[in-house]
Amino acid sequence: MAPRRPAELYRAPFPLYTVRLHPRRPLAITAGGGGAAKTGIRNGVHFLQLEQIGGQLCASLLHSHDTETRATMTMALADDIIAAGQDASCHILRFSLRAPEAKSGSAGGDGSGEKGPRKRRGPSPAGQGDTQSQTSEVTVESLHSVRTDFSPDALQKAVRFNADCSLLVTGGADGFLRLWEFPSMKKTLEFKAHDGEIEDIALGPDNKVVTAGRDFQCCVWQQDQLVTGLHWNENLPGIPDKAYRYQACRFGAVEDNAGALRLYTVQVPHKRERRPPPCYLTKWDGKSFLPLLTRPCGSEVISCLSVSDSGTFLGLGTVTGSVAIHIAFSLQRLYYVKEAHGIVVTDVAFVPESRRGRELLAGNEAALLSVAVDSRCKLHLLPSRRSLPVWLLLLLCAGLIVAAILLLQLAFPGFL
Repeated sequence: MAPRRPAELYRAPFPLYTVRLHPRRPLAITAGGGGAAKTGIRNGVHFLQLEQIGGQLCASLLHSHDTETRATMTMALADDIIAAGQDASCHILRFSLRAPEAKSGSAGGDGSGEKGPRKRRGPSPAGQGDTQSQTSEVTVESLHSVRTDFSPDALQKAVRFNADCSLLVTGGADGFLRLWEFPSMKKTLEFKAHDGEIEDIALGPDNKVVTAGRDFQCCVWQQDQLVTGLHWNENLPGIPDKAYRYQACRFGAVEDNAGALRLYTVQVPHKRERRPPPCYLTKWDGKSFLPLLTRPCGSEVISCLSVSDSGTFLGLGTVTGSVAIHIAFSLQRLYYVKEAHGIVVTDVAFVPESRRGRELLAGNEAALLSVAVDSRCKLHLLPSRRSLPVWLLLLLCAGLIVAAILLLQLAFPGFL
């Protein structure tokens, strides 16, 4: 049976380009805007509180942080620190949650201030919800702002923290990879990684950096030294080298194998054709960077990629608005909603698998949030897959063996 249409969790007053979920708090952070164009469309970062109400996951707008004339296109989250890619710069923000002070009386808001309306949005098809006071308030302060791209059409396109948040890595339209010491934001390294734009960045073990560029290359770096270039089609001789380019890359854990890592990449056709060829997903060994498995993932061009905390699932968004969830082990598609959004999906993110995250899942196996240029944040739920207990499987196997022996005895008297 096809999955139900995804619930609309939240609708912003501007196009959404990125979403992140806090690993320890029931908090989603989404951002975007209309940029510097004088169209009347605001730019901002919205903080959403997530909670289960009546068996449904709901979102409440806690705070709206105005980013003036800058739309946030990319974002990385490290505890209560946000690295926001805005135009040619990376802005470092720190937020804190505190209990609201008791006030006499009540005052309404029109949503034009910094905090914004606290609207609780349930996942109802109509998208209606009531306005209620919340248990926390958010304050945001700006810590740093550094320029991270110097091309004529400068744009930071990717930003990532390393595992211990001591390093921040940025990449953009000028093809340079820049490494920043965190939290001082002192630039420690800068080098040309690609001839074209850097589409995506992933940080792996020993601070190895994987970069996906529009120059058909996906490279593994140790500092500024090239460790290896990836070749996803080396076992697919029928696909020319420059027929596809790398769109996204992400590291993920390996289920039931602590310490192991896998790298996942997305390859999309370089040119549009009348009959669009398929996009491909590739799984790589996280240490040797050898390809382990490659599978097609549909003819819709993939725009973004996410990996669940346990490494069990991959989330994909497409330029036509569709959303899919794949099993990381086999790369098979498990969930798919065609045109979940009316336009390109700009980012997807899984609900964390921490204690608080599992409370939000409410028995579902996974939950994926998707945002798009249509200003909507949508919720995709993956119900728990039913499986038989091990003891029942063993009992069935024993029964089959006994039945086979009895059939042989009937067919061949004296068999035993």
